Amino acid sequence: MFVLPPPPRYPTAAAYNAAVGSGQVAPMIETNNILSSPSGPEYQFLVGEGLYVLKEDLHLATPPPHPSEAPVVNPNPLATTPQPATAGSKLTLVTLDVRPLPPAFYKISSRSSGLQQSIQEHPDESQSSTEPRESSSDGGRMNSSDVPLLSPNVPAFGEGNILLAPPTSKDANKRRKPKNNMTKSNSSFISRVILNEGLNKRLQDRPNDGLFAFANINRAFQWLDLSSPTKAEYLTKILFTKAHCLCHDVNWITKSSSHIDIIMGFSTGEIIWWEPISQRYTRLNKNGAINGTPVSEIRWIPGSEHLFMAAHMDGSLVVYDKEKEDAIFSAEEEAAAGGGVPQQTNGESVNDGSTTGSNSNHSCRMQVNKSVHSKNQKTNPVAVWKLSNQRINAFAFSPDHRHLAVVSEDGSLRMIDYLKEEFLDLFYSYYGGLICVCWSPDGKYVLTGGQDDLISIWCPSESALIARCQGHHSWVTSVAFDPWRCDDKNYRFGSVGEDRRICLWDFSVGMLHRPKAASVHHHQRGSSVSSRLASMQRADSGESADKEKILPHPVEPRSRTAMLPPVLSKTIDEDPLCWIDFTQDAILTSCKSGHIRTWSRPSDVSPQGGEDGDSR
Repeated sequence: MFVLPPPPRYPTAAAYNAAVGSGQVAPMIETNNILSSPSGPEYQFLVGEGLYVLKEDLHLATPPPHPSEAPVVNPNPLATTPQPATAGSKLTLVTLDVRPLPPAFYKISSRSSGLQQSIQEHPDESQSSTEPRESSSDGGRMNSSDVPLLSPNVPAFGEGNILLAPPTSKDANKRRKPKNNMTKSNSSFISRVILNEGLNKRLQDRPNDGLFAFANINRAFQWLDLSSPTKAEYLTKILFTKAHCLCHDVNWITKSSSHIDIIMGFSTGEIIWWEPISQRYTRLNKNGAINGTPVSEIRWIPGSEHLFMAAHMDGSLVVYDKEKEDAIFSAEEEAAAGGGVPQQTNGESVNDGSTTGSNSNHSCRMQVNKSVHSKNQKTNPVAVWKLSNQRINAFAFSPDHRHLAVVSEDGSLRMIDYLKEEFLDLFYSYYGGLICVCWSPDGKYVLTGGQDDLISIWCPSESALIARCQGHHSWVTSVAFDPWRCDDKNYRFGSVGEDRRICLWDFSVGMLHRPKAASVHHHQRGSSVSSRLASMQRADSGESADKEKILPHPVEPRSRTAMLPPVLSKTIDEDPLCWIDFTQDAILTSCKSGHIRTWSRPSDVSPQGGEDGDSR
């Protein structure tokens, strides 16, 4: 009988860090987090508004493989098959207080965008707790990390399907918790849960305006308090068996000082709904019952307390309900049961229900294998959409909560009206796959980055490529707007890549210089786009209008595309970077080896962007 070795002992982070720093001990195989504050010219960069300085570097402990996990031997050293073993270190930042919004949101948040291996489950694990629900008085409030809440005229996803209606009982405003206790779990999916010894006291004593962070690195997931002077000491650390956490998200609607809903997507395709304060969890898509491919991106659906969307690496988007049980899903059985809906092909509805074997034929259609309006809503999945035969790498909801931007390994950017389950538009990268995507705070523009080493700026309302941004020397892995340096005409965004560089970019559409060869072409394209948008608007208002086929837009050549240089391009890490985000006080970045770096903003930041300050 094979017996697993005992788990390593964990000294306190402070004692261990001090011992490692003095050279008294060598690092263990599985170490604690280490907090440092490097200084010097290489840890700062100058932009027009001033000097950004590295405040601190938090190095997350990288867990070794689970003892029962045999090493994977690839006999072909040149194989290019994607291996979703790790996604590097990615963070979700959470504040529980009500902070002022960035200036950009005050000016433009009310505007809409232009487009109107099996691991057995313990038998005692179940879906949601039967304990009394807990009140969440500030669940609907916003803070600086939040996106705008749904406006009154935006329908909820699945509205009209009474099977998805929120509860109407007297407990409707309280939060249901998952049923299973993670710290006492017997599931073979979870290897170990390590709690901070003073967790309850730290939660009681911390200020409400502090910043939480949830971070994944390989098979570990950590809950951190970035507002604490001892932030290297995690509040909770979860180690999983074989499965690697690739993505996660926090529900902004339900979060409060006593409740936080978190979802995690794994390399095994499984999903965990976790409530960290009560340390309770539920496992969904168990053993890949609905979809057995890895989850590359996962997000709560805006405005929903219980629905979330997961992108699986078989090219599918799946909507789940955190409180529903799973059922084995088959598109054919769903259609036979009357749950199928017309699939979308080139913007036109067809009812043949056929599927396509080649990716080239499938790229222009959105196969709705299960609609959110299906009458079969007793179990998960709530909805299933097949977009491609290649993996979906990322997706993002628009600020007006009507549209979805999806990027895939096939190099496509797909625009979807997810409320209507309609495919709207399709663009392609210059070459190679697209890796990351985000919307501008006002919803006017979409950024994508990928294997062409470029960031592309798209304008969905004009179905047009606005500019390409050239400054990275390798794949672009993450893009994000800086809402504190955006207004209704000028924008600042940042990007990081596998070249270990951070790039900052300022752009104003009126200042972009398009090559002269594009002037006539752009005018003709704009007129045709305007007519098509007018046709779509008439259709939305109930007027009769012939739907025009939506074809893939041809890749724009460099001779007809404005090129935007960075205002900053600097190598800031020793390992490939994988995530960037902005807070009011800093820029945060992370790399694949677990370094989370906080770059303090200049103390005298001006209200709007600055001059070129390229630092190579």
